[in-house]
Amino acid sequence: MDYKKYIKNQIDEFSAKGFKRTFTPVYRFKDTFPFTKIDFNNIEEEHHSTNTRIWCSNDYLNMSHNPEVIDRMIEVIKTVGTGSGGTRNISGSTPYHNQLEKDIANFHCRDKALIFSSAYIANQATLSTLCKRIENIKVFSDELNHASLIEGIKNSKADCSIFRHNDLDHLEKLLSECELDRPKIIVFESLYSMDGTKANVAEYVRLAKKYNALTYLDEVHAVGLYGKKGRGVAQECGVSDQIDIINGTLAKGFGQIGGYITGDEILIDFIKSFAPGFIFTTSMMPAIAAAASKSIEIVQTLDEERKLVFSKANFIKNQLKKVGIDFIDSDSHIIPVLAYDESKVKDYSNTLLNKHNTYLQPIFYPTVPKGSARLRITVTPKHSITDINDLISSLRMTWGKHLQRAVSSPLQPAMAL
Repeated sequence: MDYKKYIKNQIDEFSAKGFKRTFTPVYRFKDTFPFTKIDFNNIEEEHHSTNTRIWCSNDYLNMSHNPEVIDRMIEVIKTVGTGSGGTRNISGSTPYHNQLEKDIANFHCRDKALIFSSAYIANQATLSTLCKRIENIKVFSDELNHASLIEGIKNSKADCSIFRHNDLDHLEKLLSECELDRPKIIVFESLYSMDGTKANVAEYVRLAKKYNALTYLDEVHAVGLYGKKGRGVAQECGVSDQIDIINGTLAKGFGQIGGYITGDEILIDFIKSFAPGFIFTTSMMPAIAAAASKSIEIVQTLDEERKLVFSKANFIKNQLKKVGIDFIDSDSHIIPVLAYDESKVKDYSNTLLNKHNTYLQPIFYPTVPKGSARLRITVTPKHSITDINDLISSLRMTWGKHLQRAVSSPLQPAMAL
């Protein structure tokens, strides 16, 4: 077999359908955001042209540019260097790692936390371990769950039923068909990033109690923005202490890198003891752990910034309605603008970037279903009203004669990123 030819044919076929992924190199200068430089030659120049605005970052509160967080990272690098020097079990646990886990647990008002290299790995490692080691467990998974949740469930080889997105009646029907004394776990997200839909977390908890099931909640796109002090949708719903395991990220709302789980001490110790994805990998940089702790401390004080994000998101939605551009109108900060066609969304993205200095990354199959390609807008506290007006003007000119009507619900399910 000619392996290279076989692989090349698959890549060529994928590209011919218009699904090839390309990366846009971005210099996110801390003093000029949301203005940035797009460098297609990937060569850093002495003087940067910073006339392009970013509208698709998941650094929701601009915490990656926070001066106190930056200073804390530099301070720790100068003290202990860059790498951790090992796994958590072999010389790779530092006071910075231990403190971060305490800070995460306190942030969510839970017993204990465990940090991972990413939220993807946290989901994959935790679910594969939990569902593999609990004999005969039955998994109930939302159809729009993130790839990391799906991979974790698949790797466990546990029996799994998929319920329709945020459909509590369908979930209850499936739960009722399962033996009451059989181990069960409900896996879902609080906020789904491709459509911006939110889960009624309190109702999931109610069903879990009724049918004696564990709950596993992914709060990746919610922590930092939702709930009191940014503690997430579960806290907003008053049930944070009743979720068995919460997954979160140190990126996005906290602006760093890494992921975590938090919950009851016995469950966290279980994953700490048995999850290969935690045990057999080098721990994160101590400086990242220290910066993340500082970010968690600061984020809890950012009530005004959270209000700004939601007020600006609502303003964008109202402006989109006025000019007749289709978007999914949810009650979250995420705004998916629908282009539908894969080739069209790429043309729109290129036009916005090259003619209007507006960077919105196209999202298309297989991330979302065919025929539901989109540009996803995420606003931050640093985006001004002038920035927003320019964005709407750029979108209106780019969409042109293709303007349609705004929609209030997704056309088809979308897989989150």
